[in-house]
Amino acid sequence: MKNLRSALVAFTVLLMATAAHAQQTRVKATVPFNFVAGDRAYPAGDYLFSNNGTILQVTNTEDAASTEMLLSRPCEKSSPSEKTVVVFHQMGGNYFLQQIWVAGQAHGRELPTSKSEIRLAQNHEKPESVIVAANIAK
Repeated sequence: MKNLRSALVAFTVLLMATAAHAQQTRVKATVPFNFVAGDRAYPAGDYLFSNNGTILQVTNTEDAASTEMLLSRPCEKSSPSEKTVVVFHQMGGNYFLQQIWVAGQAHGRELPTSKSEIRLAQNHEKPESVIVAANIAK
């Protein structure tokens, strides 16, 4: 009985740690230019980027019906990010959502390269990083 109780306590601690790690991160940013996320174009405006595991939700705060769910993958830096930012690649006059970083964390989220961005890169366009300041949304 004592072993069962110890196993249940260990299992509960493990579940709580997993739930804490998988908490949703919400970042709010004003994007001053039109951009592409995945294979969808978005107008300039205020956006909420919500991350819950592998899914990144992009919501235009002025038009909540335009919410899009995108697959993202983890990325990391050698040291924690100093600021909360949203990173875009700029190529051929187009902006592509690339990464999202939260201040104090060394782990961020990254979107796969879109088809449009791949086509531009094949035409020898070189990406330039554009960083937009963001805030953690409550």
